[in-house]
Amino acid sequence: MKRWIRDGDVVIGRLDRQEAAVVRGLVSQIQDMLLARAEEAPQDELAELTGIRTGPSEAPDDPILGRLLPDFHRLDDDAPDPDEVNSAAALRSLHEPELLDHKTGAAEIVLQTCSPDGGEIRLSIGEAEAWLASLNDVRLALGTALDVTEDMPDELPPEDPRSPHLGVYHWLTWVQDTLVDAMMP
Repeated sequence: MKRWIRDGDVVIGRLDRQEAAVVRGLVSQIQDMLLARAEEAPQDELAELTGIRTGPSEAPDDPILGRLLPDFHRLDDDAPDPDEVNSAAALRSLHEPELLDHKTGAAEIVLQTCSPDGGEIRLSIGEAEAWLASLNDVRLALGTALDVTEDMPDELPPEDPRSPHLGVYHWLTWVQDTLVDAMMP
């Protein structure tokens, strides 16, 4: 892949077939995880009457989903106030469906604009913003799975099973960084 470039209101990139397969595969996996979470949403009569969708009130157990769908309100670790617990649960229930829609919608834009065969990618500014959001989600998920920290070296010993995946993480970081640079006016 070469750096993304901007030509007026269009952002242009090029992926080869293998790079497109990596992007599409990882974005699709994240989208599937998020859609499965959306299906966990409780069905309640109030939501049906008001048209206001609600989501789960509990944070996801999965650490990757927990990173993608963080708490909307942090609780005091020492002794959470019951009112705070209820408030955090209500905030999650009300806002998580919208966040899931945004994240799955961004993933869908990437899948629609990234050909499985690779090649040139021409994005509107809105589509480029969706790519940034989706690439960020993939990096968060991969970073969580690999336990990436600021102290982690850029390369791991070849015998470390995370080593090849860390290379993908760094490549995605570069793709995202060059997209951000291209979007600057």
